[in-house]
Amino acid sequence: MSLKFKFSFAVIIAFVAGMAQAEKVVFGTNWLAQAEHGGFYQSVADGTYMNDCGFEVEIISGGPQVDNRARLLSGKMEFHMGGDLLQAFNAVKENVPVVNVAAIFQKHPQVILSHPGEADSWDELKDLTLLIGDNSYQSFYQWMIRAHGFTVEQREPYTFNPAPFLSDKRKGMQGYLSSEPYLVRKEAKFDPNVFLIADAGYSSYATTIETMADTIKNDPEKVQCFVDASIKGWYNYLYGDSAAADELIIVANPEMTADKIAYAKEKMKEHGIVDSGDSLTKGIGVMTDEKVKGFYEAMVESGVTDAGIDWKASFTTEFVGNGVGMNLKTN
Repeated sequence: MSLKFKFSFAVIIAFVAGMAQAEKVVFGTNWLAQAEHGGFYQSVADGTYMNDCGFEVEIISGGPQVDNRARLLSGKMEFHMGGDLLQAFNAVKENVPVVNVAAIFQKHPQVILSHPGEADSWDELKDLTLLIGDNSYQSFYQWMIRAHGFTVEQREPYTFNPAPFLSDKRKGMQGYLSSEPYLVRKEAKFDPNVFLIADAGYSSYATTIETMADTIKNDPEKVQCFVDASIKGWYNYLYGDSAAADELIIVANPEMTADKIAYAKEKMKEHGIVDSGDSLTKGIGVMTDEKVKGFYEAMVESGVTDAGIDWKASFTTEFVGNGVGMNLKTN
């Protein structure tokens, strides 16, 4: 047996042994694979989950017919990508023992679009008819009414068809930072005005990592390592070479394209969706009592959330805010 063959065989045996010792961990997202999930795919692609934690992480994409949160509740996955804090408050209200352990998005990526020259500031949006979906009308639009003076009358239902917006310059439209603006650019060949509701004071975290309260109690080391490795993935995805992660995203979601991924990543960085505010000094994923409390009180005042909910039970700061991964921020 040649030395080269012996060496190759030894490498294969070591790899198989390592895989045999790896712990399978399942993480579910809340939508189809996209750049907004990139940091998690990054830690799979570059081996951070395996090297730091010994985790063989499987990412299961969400989607229109997929309820990954139900899988979390039934014990079929250890971690799930939450939406925003409203979802977390509702879990507490319904006595569902799900806890947010990190908040990847420091800003909610919900936006309002307008035609350039028709409404060039947040306040000028009050002069437009706004296309707002039913769920959004019951949530952030109630805050827009209470906090900023928007009206019920100026709202028209949004059916996630941009045609009414494109055909009428006196209409604004809700959207997602990386979706509707990109669609308008591609289809209508212009860049709309984009107003991030977070910049107007809608202070919810988004794209959280959530797990069951029992997991935190019984296996805090697993939670800590998964959170830390995910945070490192987000630094490497935003500030390093994300090519391998992007390939995994496209494999998981063949309708995704390289140009849309690049657009989304650019907008996340431009608007500080992941890395801004407290994360600049405490690291990606950070949550604070002050911000959660402030958002909860604003939602109670807007009639979106019930008073008397134990909002502190919706999250824990135990696993974040320690500057993990900040050394990976290269530009």
